[in-house]
Amino acid sequence: MNVDESLDRYGLHPKTADLVHIRDILKAEADLDQSDQDTELMNLCCLQLFNAGQLSDVLPIWLAKESSWDAHCSIDIQLLCGAGLGATKAHLEAQSSEDAVDALRYLLECEAAGDFANFSVDEQKRWRADYFLS
Repeated sequence: MNVDESLDRYGLHPKTADLVHIRDILKAEADLDQSDQDTELMNLCCLQLFNAGQLSDVLPIWLAKESSWDAHCSIDIQLLCGAGLGATKAHLEAQSSEDAVDALRYLLECEAAGDFANFSVDEQKRWRADYFLS
């Protein structure tokens, strides 16, 4: 699967039934060695999950982001927040896993650095759609 195939099959706003396939694609890419990862496809999968806005996707997106240096740099922290910044922070605060603690710590650092200034889920969806569809 590549970006074009994923866009053709699932679009930017996939059906709920297709989210499991997108999660599987993201995990499969994250499990590859860095040199074999398609970070553009990973980014698209994260956007598709972001657009679904399900809190259950916060940690899978985080794990994909942290799977390699290239993925870390390619997958924006904002993509964890499809359900909104406040809801995402609350979700991570309620988790006890080391991954959730790490994700929350990084998210708060990024927020303090201004990476979430004027953050809007709808605006993120708009400009990221422009990126993939142009």
